[in-house]
Amino acid sequence: MTRRQFVVAAAAAPMLAAAPPRRTSMGFTSDSWAMERWSSPKEILQVHRLLELAAQVGGGGAHGGLVDISFEYARKVREMKERLGMYVEIQTFLPRLGEDPAVFEHAVRVSKEAGATSLRVVCLLGRRYEMFNTYDEWKTAVAGFHKQIATAIPIVEKHKMPLGVETHKDWTVDEHLALLKQYDSEFFGVTLDTGNNMSLLDDQHEVVDKLAPYTFNVHLKDMGVEEYPEGFLLSEVPLGEGMLDMKRIVNTIRKAKPKINFSLEMITRDPLQIPCLTDKYWATFPDRPGIYLARALSMVRANKPRKPLPRITGLTPEGRARLEADLIERSIIYARDQLGLV
Repeated sequence: MTRRQFVVAAAAAPMLAAAPPRRTSMGFTSDSWAMERWSSPKEILQVHRLLELAAQVGGGGAHGGLVDISFEYARKVREMKERLGMYVEIQTFLPRLGEDPAVFEHAVRVSKEAGATSLRVVCLLGRRYEMFNTYDEWKTAVAGFHKQIATAIPIVEKHKMPLGVETHKDWTVDEHLALLKQYDSEFFGVTLDTGNNMSLLDDQHEVVDKLAPYTFNVHLKDMGVEEYPEGFLLSEVPLGEGMLDMKRIVNTIRKAKPKINFSLEMITRDPLQIPCLTDKYWATFPDRPGIYLARALSMVRANKPRKPLPRITGLTPEGRARLEADLIERSIIYARDQLGLV
């Protein structure tokens, strides 16, 4: 099966008439089906398609995107999610600099019409340590983020739509916490990714402890690590098979936010390189003490992977699809049997 054939087959999949048996209350982000998402228009997996995929494996909801931002499409999504008995959360974008705020407001209104309970945005579409060469470049980007956030907050407050900024390899946990306290809005919070801040040398359990009270939606993942010459490799692995204490993480978030949805983000890809032993990595962290590096490398050395980290290089499309399905299945079983996500 070629990549194009995979996309055509996925697009032609029949709409579900009813949900297969529910196996877990956990839902899914688009990246759990990265093969299809990255082959989709604008690399956005439409939320109705994600609802179908989640329902097929017995999941509880969809944390997906919008390409069609019409109210007609939104009503179809709402009908589908209500028929399947699932939750919907929408990934969208902060108001772009220089853009009419009405564009963002329309996305908020369409998401609400679709039955979304919250929104997710990111400040940075890439990774801080890869995108910037100097601290001044990072500070310029931060000034733009603040303008975008200041534009978005009155709109989500007006429509009473919780807006979570993802922990997305940009803000350290303390920077993110300061951001939340600065704006101090009940509708401005966090999309808590349970693994991403490891790339910034944050202790991931500390990230969860500090940000759980502000969390609106969750990208649930476990992580595997491995040394390489310039730092360490970081990879999503099936829940329960990595180095994170998933029970502690889920219980901490549930205690702070009892009604929160957990969406699996099991990204099937090659491990990411975290080049924390290079000068460029540290360009945007001029005041960060060396204890963060020492702690991170000690963590990596103490948590050698029990199994080889997942990799897709060299796999056929069929082989990649089988691996993706297997990693999702193992995560569902652990979420249901060990995390109480039923």
